[in-house]
Amino acid sequence: MKSRPSSCALLFFFSFLLILLGGCRKAKTPADIIITNARVYTGDGQKPWAEAVAVRGGRILFVGPTEKALRYQRPATRIIDAGGKLLLPGLMDSHVHFVSGSESLGRVDLSGTRTVEEMQARIRQFVRDHPQAEWIQGRGWMYAAFPGNMPHKKYLDEVVPDRPAMMSCADGHTTWANSRALTLAGIDRHTPDPENGKIVRDETGEPTGALLEEAGSLVSRLIPRPTAEERLASLREGLGEAARVGVVRVHGMGGEFGALELLDRLRRDGSLTVRFLITMWIEPPGPKAEDWKAYEEARARYNDEWLSVGGVKLMLDGVIDSMTAAMLEPYAGQAEYRGKLFWDAEAFKRTVIECNARGVQVSTHAIGDAAIRLALDAYEEAARRTGRLDIRNKIEHAENIAASDIPRFGKLGVIASFQPLHANPDPTWMSTWIEYVGPERERRAFPWKAVLDRGGCVAFGSDWPVVTLNPWPGIQMAVTRQDFEGQPPGGWVPEQRVKLEDAIRAYTLGGAYAMHREEEEGSIEAGKLADLVLVWPNIFEVDPREISKTRVVLTMVGGRIVFAGD
Repeated sequence: MKSRPSSCALLFFFSFLLILLGGCRKAKTPADIIITNARVYTGDGQKPWAEAVAVRGGRILFVGPTEKALRYQRPATRIIDAGGKLLLPGLMDSHVHFVSGSESLGRVDLSGTRTVEEMQARIRQFVRDHPQAEWIQGRGWMYAAFPGNMPHKKYLDEVVPDRPAMMSCADGHTTWANSRALTLAGIDRHTPDPENGKIVRDETGEPTGALLEEAGSLVSRLIPRPTAEERLASLREGLGEAARVGVVRVHGMGGEFGALELLDRLRRDGSLTVRFLITMWIEPPGPKAEDWKAYEEARARYNDEWLSVGGVKLMLDGVIDSMTAAMLEPYAGQAEYRGKLFWDAEAFKRTVIECNARGVQVSTHAIGDAAIRLALDAYEEAARRTGRLDIRNKIEHAENIAASDIPRFGKLGVIASFQPLHANPDPTWMSTWIEYVGPERERRAFPWKAVLDRGGCVAFGSDWPVVTLNPWPGIQMAVTRQDFEGQPPGGWVPEQRVKLEDAIRAYTLGGAYAMHREEEEGSIEAGKLADLVLVWPNIFEVDPREISKTRVVLTMVGGRIVFAGD
């Protein structure tokens, strides 16, 4: 006689059946794409890791186990097996010049050159390859590659004697021109220095071909502007480069405001694959009525998740490498010279207050400790006068912050917008910087971790075309503070290294927070925009000195795959 099952056994059987049926239950909302079998680093501090992501209508539908993600599958759903690769939030670059970066892709690339001879070889080859070019243009050189830390026209004349040539420094603050370009611009020993610029001269007063800051515009204004179609072609190339390296969002810090119509054309024809936040430049002594009219009209027209005008850019000083950054104490080896501010201090403060009173975010280029202090003072006064405490003003670069000013970023809610590759300790890149600041200020170089430790928000970027748009070398630099030969051992000013998680956050959620979009972008969470990047190898598992070699396998923006590698 068979025994009857006990009530406990029956209860267990039906509970198991319900679980099984529940696991097979289809979700009501179908997914367009499901990425399975991934190592998903979400950027969500509460749930940092997951296995699968479902996407629908350009947004993230679900994040969690593969089994549950597949409940959103329908016949039309595309399944992507990640094969165990790392899935990250799409990376943001919080400081680019996208138009000039895109244009630079078709010019002489001098980045990484260490000697005059290397530069001449690249320029000579470009001249051979472009016999019809009216002007020879390029960028990427650094000061330490030249004797005396400054370029000279004679080196350029040797390879381009018959056409005007102009090569921008990697930092964009110094122009190297040949004799032909100087002649066309009418620059000779009698030419006065322009405001906020300097024509470098030899002991006889003859221009050397080095033009600092605004002096470069004496030459650049002569170069024929590309046509709209030429600019569109270069922008498409730049968009392709961004997708290839996993950049889904950029903060345009100069040049993009004047290209809004072109970017809108790309959006309308389906070619726009990067989201843009765009600032408008304000020149001293401050905005005029027509500036605000142009800003408000652009803001009304471009204010969505793809193209958004938001904030203004002010240029407060120059760079340390050419001693044009504004410092609290004299440059090393200089009796009195501290650089100079590009703005009158009171005019700068008035402009910041006016912008913040209108609810407009201010991004200030401030590299020297004197410029940084003035920017912080202006932001603090603006908050006090306007009562607007959540503007999230930014300081761009902030390379040498006075120790007493570091805690003010967190206290005032000011975003520190850093570019990690600017701290590359390679001697060709950094030796002039180190020489000019001296030992004491060197210990405060690019203080990423100090700002974080004191409650500040950090957003990372490139300043492309100053350095590559590729964020992976920047992430490596942030966590190692070593050059790409692994020097110096232990890192340069190693106490400012950051954890990998913090570096990723600064390239994702930090950038989203800096533009008040942390609820929409910057992490892999249900409801947010489906901006994702799949990479190999897993940067959490490799030697940090190998991060720069990371290969992007897939880039997704708004649920659309804009790049798929091998």
